[in-house]
Amino acid sequence: MIVNMSKYSFLVYHKEYDNFLIQMRELGVLHVIKKQSGAPVEGGDLQDKLQEAARFDKALKFISANLGGDYSKCTSKDQSQDGIGRVAHLENLIEQNTKDQQKEINIQKEIDKMELWGKFEWNDIYRLKDAGLIVRFWSVNERNFLAEWESKYNAFRINQIGSQQLFITITKQGELPELENAERVRLPKESLSELIAQRTEIKEEQENTLNEIDSFCIAEYSLIEKSYRLLLEQIDYDNVILNSEGHANNMVYLLEGWVPTVDEAKVNEYLDKNGIYYTHEKAKKDDPAPVQLTNNKFARLFHPITELYDLPAYGERDLTPFFAPFFVMFFGLCLGDAGYGILLLLIGLIARRKVKPSLKPMMSLVAILGVGTMIFGTISGTLFGIELIKVDWPWIKSLKNIMLNSNQLFYFSLIVGVVQIVFAMILKAVGQTQRFGFKNALSAWGWLIALVGCGGAFALSSFGYITESTAKIIYYIAGGVGALGIFLFNNIKRNPIINIGSGLWDSYNMASGLLGDILSYVRLFALGISGSVLGLVFNDLAVQMSPDIPVVGFLVSIPILLFGHGINIFMSGLGAFVHPMRLTFVEFYKNAGFEGGGKKYKPFSHIKKED
Repeated sequence: MIVNMSKYSFLVYHKEYDNFLIQMRELGVLHVIKKQSGAPVEGGDLQDKLQEAARFDKALKFISANLGGDYSKCTSKDQSQDGIGRVAHLENLIEQNTKDQQKEINIQKEIDKMELWGKFEWNDIYRLKDAGLIVRFWSVNERNFLAEWESKYNAFRINQIGSQQLFITITKQGELPELENAERVRLPKESLSELIAQRTEIKEEQENTLNEIDSFCIAEYSLIEKSYRLLLEQIDYDNVILNSEGHANNMVYLLEGWVPTVDEAKVNEYLDKNGIYYTHEKAKKDDPAPVQLTNNKFARLFHPITELYDLPAYGERDLTPFFAPFFVMFFGLCLGDAGYGILLLLIGLIARRKVKPSLKPMMSLVAILGVGTMIFGTISGTLFGIELIKVDWPWIKSLKNIMLNSNQLFYFSLIVGVVQIVFAMILKAVGQTQRFGFKNALSAWGWLIALVGCGGAFALSSFGYITESTAKIIYYIAGGVGALGIFLFNNIKRNPIINIGSGLWDSYNMASGLLGDILSYVRLFALGISGSVLGLVFNDLAVQMSPDIPVVGFLVSIPILLFGHGINIFMSGLGAFVHPMRLTFVEFYKNAGFEGGGKKYKPFSHIKKED
């Protein structure tokens, strides 16, 4: 359900404007209408604040990751310090840590290179040089190493890496060895012991930096979080100023915005009390008012899913409460295992007690999806990969009557698809009637009557509930009435000949699209079966790989089961979330006539601290 909005226009004297905005922010219900001239100027003060906000956001995300989401150990210190200054300090620490990591990587590369040549000191090499002997380092393919080099150039084999032979030559100063196919090797200027010492020093510096970062995150989170909220409020305030229109040489300011109708009373009370001139009117269905969703406790849990796609336009119907039950059913069919449903239910209920309040609805949704998986997993006849139809457990016998085999699940998925698509078409017809009037919704009603009437008659005659002659009568009546809406009255303001052409085009699109839409629901069957089969495979694998020794067999099979079913839950759960969304946002939304394009209601208010 979409909250009704009212459009307000305020005309405020310039000396009272700042106080007016402060009071409107305290009320926290005005969604300011943005003007084309309200974009921040490049290089302006607001642009600088937006850049600072991005730095705050990045810093808070880093701190959150560092703390693992646990803010209980954070201290509350002097909140009057410079927040952006503390962010800059954190950025310097992060940069220093990055440099230390890069140094360690570079030193490790040099250590790896030196370790190939063993332990030696460069001072020994330099003493040989002072004595007139030059030591050079070489690499050559083993096949190309010549034994004569050993006597001619004092070549000594040092190491062999794969097919590459590492060796040195010791020759008199001024004498350059002629070694065909050999390559000179350039080594670091530091010895292996010096490089190891440098690595140890870098690691100590890095550890000190990481400890300082950890201490910083604990000590400074509250200050940075508060500073960020205050900055966002300043940005909101500046945006409101940008979207205010000055009149009469900026002596008065005009501001327009939307207020939920339920909050009109407190807004009007403040305006009347302070003598502020204003006008307001209820938003019309075709107005670009912002969208605020409100539903019952169950449907409200699905608002995050609704917002993943697009919000409905203000005059549209909110489809959240209508797709929510289907989503639970689809998730359960796709995951298809009652055992996995039990785990999701337990995870949702337990986590709901542990997580912060803002995440509690998400955990409630997990628990509900778990219940749906338990129900439809039982119908699918699978419990942790066990085929329940084949076991003789006493408590299962009463449930076997509702279990479906593979063929039945296939047809059940198609039937569910037909039901949801027809339901969507009903919503479309009703929605168009409410928004545009019955005369402008005749095409939607025509398709609904034709498809439901003819399809229902065919189904009833196929199962013997009505005779074929009765079915023919229904075909003629439903088809004829539907054809009037489809071909003649799809637009009563248009020429009938054009309507017929438009109806033929709609018929082509409906015939080609409807079949594809229904077949899309086969994915419910396919995903459920694949997950069940994979669970069964891991069960068989655990049994086959465990020895007959009682304790040892248990110790071998348990890790296999945990790993296998863990992978299956993750993969199947991902598919069970993504594919129902696809069915919802494509098949259901399309057949329900969803237009979308709504803008979320964002009132001008204080930025609340996240729970």
